[in-house]
Amino acid sequence: MGKDNKKLVQAITSQEENFAQWYTDICLKAELVEYSSVKGFMILRPYGQAIWENIQKNLDARFKATGHENVAMPVLIPENLLAKEGELVNGFAPEVAWVTMGGSEKLEERLAVRPTSETMFCDHWSRVLHSYRELPMKYNQWCSVIRWEKTTRPFLRSREFWWQEGHTIHETAAEAEAETQAQLNCYADFCEQDLAIPVVKGRKTDKEKFAGADATYTIEAMMKDGKALQSGTSHYFGDKFSRAYDVTFTGRDNQLHYPFQTSWGVSTRLVGAIIMAHGDDDGLILPPAIAPFQVVVVPIAAHKPGVSEKAAELAQRISKFARVKLDDSDNAPGWKFSQWEMKGVPLRLELGPKDMEKNQCVLVRRDTREKVFVSLDELETAIPQQLEALTRDLYQRALENRNKRTWAATTFDEVKELAKANTGYIKTMWCGELECELKMKEEAGLSSRCMPFEQEHLSDVCPICGKPAKTMVYWGIAY
Repeated sequence: MGKDNKKLVQAITSQEENFAQWYTDICLKAELVEYSSVKGFMILRPYGQAIWENIQKNLDARFKATGHENVAMPVLIPENLLAKEGELVNGFAPEVAWVTMGGSEKLEERLAVRPTSETMFCDHWSRVLHSYRELPMKYNQWCSVIRWEKTTRPFLRSREFWWQEGHTIHETAAEAEAETQAQLNCYADFCEQDLAIPVVKGRKTDKEKFAGADATYTIEAMMKDGKALQSGTSHYFGDKFSRAYDVTFTGRDNQLHYPFQTSWGVSTRLVGAIIMAHGDDDGLILPPAIAPFQVVVVPIAAHKPGVSEKAAELAQRISKFARVKLDDSDNAPGWKFSQWEMKGVPLRLELGPKDMEKNQCVLVRRDTREKVFVSLDELETAIPQQLEALTRDLYQRALENRNKRTWAATTFDEVKELAKANTGYIKTMWCGELECELKMKEEAGLSSRCMPFEQEHLSDVCPICGKPAKTMVYWGIAY
């Protein structure tokens, strides 16, 4: 076994020993990313890119099924355009990267490398929108954006990241609000059905909402270590941006009106969510819906007559209903097992001479390592069943982790005691005052994750100040 081969399957740091290092080890050793020569910028390697492409494919189909169209906007934004909506430019100012030179000449006006594209969409709509008959305009783009983060981690926070950003305009406020909610539900369904990650849906506090938004809605996922990951957001803008950028249309009453706007996005941070919600000390465990390979076929004693040929034949058969990889390399079977476990392939199919004699193979699930002997005549039903069971069990384990790490508290002392002893969600009532939200962060180390749509009445008063409570909030430590 060569030196490079050893490197691929060497042990990773255990989750209990150092969760952060475990996460980084997986990102690098499962060949998802590589650090680039530009600080804070990541290279998505083929395997990481393949996972992101499957996320793209599945989400894109969901968007198009609800009438959204893909567009492409310029990467550079003139400074005067970015500055038109004051809250937005102030919110992003510390993270904006600027282009000041074009070749060897200084530009007359600085150009921002897009941190987000609301301004470009509004600029476009101000020229192409004329009548209510053209509404709604429901656009989406797949691109990368740049935000000059101080601290970076693969997938979770990097200076360039890949995402989709949906932008829509509507004739009425009610239609725009419905779109905002619909896209949040789209994200929640995708996370729960395709990524097997349960999420809490809710509204962000004013402190945590998107710069310039009237309302920001979020899906919050819990990782294995109890920390929260904001996994997708959907924003309702009202007509604030339309007014700032002079986007108007002739309405049914033959008068000029401002359309109502939304934006929503998820990013490659979802890959980080998959790692931290499902992975174990041997590497990734990928939900089948987004796994580059759903099944890996490993011949055992491949030098024996007919084994390699039969393995290739099975891989060809499986390719008609699942994404499959035939590992016919000359590495030892044990090395192959470790490699594909590290990469999180949901199902391994082993085939050796004795299996061929019995017209069977061995299916091994990545999550439980459970081995099942299956007739070769039943692969078309057995493999999908195993993949469905794996998805279901991944979701259930993630849900159990969230449930056991979620507590309710009615006093501030109780909150602080729980936060000191545990990592997870703490639910409390809240008066709605910023002062109490800041005090929660300063004294308990917790930020508001969301005001969940599924409200509970835990008490009548805010545990921080004792004033009448208005809403229940999930608090936690976030990535």
